[in-house]
Amino acid sequence: MGIVWLFSTNEQDMHKDMTTIQAASSEAIFIARQPVFRPDSTLWGYELLFRSARTATANVKDGAQATASVIADGLALATEGMPAGPRILINFPEKLLVEDVGFALPKEACIIELLEDVTPSKETLKATRRLKDAGYTIAVDDFFGQPSLLPFLELADIVKLDILELDSDPKLVRQAMDKLPGRSRLTLLAEKVEDNGTFQELRDLGFDLFQGFFFSRPEIIPGKKLSANEITKLQLLSELSADDFEPRRLAEILQSDPNLSYRLFRYINSVGFGLRQKVTSIKRAIDMMGMLQAKQWLRSALMADLNPAPTGGELAFMAVHRAKFMETVCYLSSRRRACVPDALFITGLFSLLDAMLGMDMDEVLKNLPLDDSIVKALRGASEVHNLLSLARSYEHGDWDEIGRQLVDLDLDPDATDRVYAETRLWAQRMVCASSGGGSI
Repeated sequence: MGIVWLFSTNEQDMHKDMTTIQAASSEAIFIARQPVFRPDSTLWGYELLFRSARTATANVKDGAQATASVIADGLALATEGMPAGPRILINFPEKLLVEDVGFALPKEACIIELLEDVTPSKETLKATRRLKDAGYTIAVDDFFGQPSLLPFLELADIVKLDILELDSDPKLVRQAMDKLPGRSRLTLLAEKVEDNGTFQELRDLGFDLFQGFFFSRPEIIPGKKLSANEITKLQLLSELSADDFEPRRLAEILQSDPNLSYRLFRYINSVGFGLRQKVTSIKRAIDMMGMLQAKQWLRSALMADLNPAPTGGELAFMAVHRAKFMETVCYLSSRRRACVPDALFITGLFSLLDAMLGMDMDEVLKNLPLDDSIVKALRGASEVHNLLSLARSYEHGDWDEIGRQLVDLDLDPDATDRVYAETRLWAQRMVCASSGGGSI
């Protein structure tokens, strides 16, 4: 992977500080991203999480090198194919903060996040002030009331409160909020929000931003029934996964929906098939894409339409990414003879249907005549489910768990990281085109 240098054009000379970045860029890296949402559940931005792929255990032993890798290569890797607009939080350890490496980042998009182990010394406070005066946004990580962080809070724009550290207790959260100086000027970000109930409580307490996996955990609504529109989409998704699916049926589905046809043509144009002639028919479009890719595109489009909520775009992206990752990474394992592409893709694609529909997975599966291997995987009882668990660990940035799973699945860390990054870009392009250009 080539090095992508990201300099702010009107800032101070950074040549002496780039030596750390240049050294880090020679190693294989992997970047995970976690979404951050506003109170109305619309996407605000992402936090980037680093992992070095040198070892299966994936421990980050050098925070400076980790952040340097994010700056040199990771930022471009994580944002490729992503529409402009989302803010990017990047973790900064003490060494790179003091060395002014933050000036290598575009201040319009990137936020300097001071890690919890950065001490407010004379040097770090001066470095933070330099960034602040230059127009950078400063975030302080993992606050839960510690007096030691108060000097940084005077310079902060965003304060991240660790909700799990506060036991998700509204009383303890309120006490931590009361210890914040200048509360009215601060943006409060609740991190490690794990369920929808906690999200709603924190929103009522006045938090401005939210990070965690509450958006991918289903909020079960008693007595909810699928609408006719939802059932139709699920039936089409199931039909696309059937072994006896006929190619002519794909054209029939697309021809019956002008909106889908338009989005398909736009997708063909956006990914650059190198066409010299205009597309004049659905059949011609399918022929150019190939049956497999056309089916995958339609599945992605149906998933993107399934949940109209603001978080639906992120859920659709995660589902499509899981699908492509599982389909692809299986062939890296010594057990690749057991790989069935369609079954792997459908398992990943359907793995978030419970969250998207607000229903228990067993209830969702009643409406889908799926192969037993897919049903078992979605219920957590098969070898395919192990690949699904690996995808989830990557999403969470749980590097230690990833290391254990890679060994169990006989997967090479470098190759798996590369597949995850490549399939993320594929999913970004697919969902962005199929959803009508929504945020991902």
